[in-house]
Amino acid sequence: MGKVNASPPPAPRDPRYEPRPGDLRAGDDDRERVAVVLGDALADGRLTHDEHEERLAALYRSRTLGELAALTADLLPPEAQPLRTEVPPVTAFFGTQRYAGRWVVPTRLTATAICANVTLDLREAVLQSSHVTLQVTVMAATLTLIVPEGVRIEMPASGLAAGKKNQVPPSPDGPLIEITGLITMGSVVAKSPKRPRRSWFRR
Repeated sequence: MGKVNASPPPAPRDPRYEPRPGDLRAGDDDRERVAVVLGDALADGRLTHDEHEERLAALYRSRTLGELAALTADLLPPEAQPLRTEVPPVTAFFGTQRYAGRWVVPTRLTATAICANVTLDLREAVLQSSHVTLQVTVMAATLTLIVPEGVRIEMPASGLAAGKKNQVPPSPDGPLIEITGLITMGSVVAKSPKRPRRSWFRR
């Protein structure tokens, strides 16, 4: 009787391992976002019917956010993409800027706001890991962080004539966003979205 070569057991996953942003698994809502962009590109002639069918087939085979993001990379500028897996450091000088939509928040993200109002809306975002460090430099500016329910916020950032407001309800078991860095004559505000008011009238 021939000898059976058994496969070695899989190595345990390194607890320090974290998937790259593009390797995170996609959901049905992510596919729907991409499908809308592909449909618009077909309608205005940026894609032929054959190209649209090819990309639509690839869309439903896709398993990761990176595979989906590749399908629209040549159709829209980076800031308008339905999914963003590679996010550069946030930098704002004067004026008002808002970052929202479906984007992957990396484990370490830097944000610089100088004489500006910056809003980081994470309600539809994906956290790369359960502990995200947001390194901020805020000078004569306001940085507002909007997070969904269940996310914890800690603000060990140092400051000079600074305001730090954490309006997020505590959630001991949720993922953590730790805000570090320096705030000078400015403020950082973390809050959850407002819940819709309950109507006293029923239809």
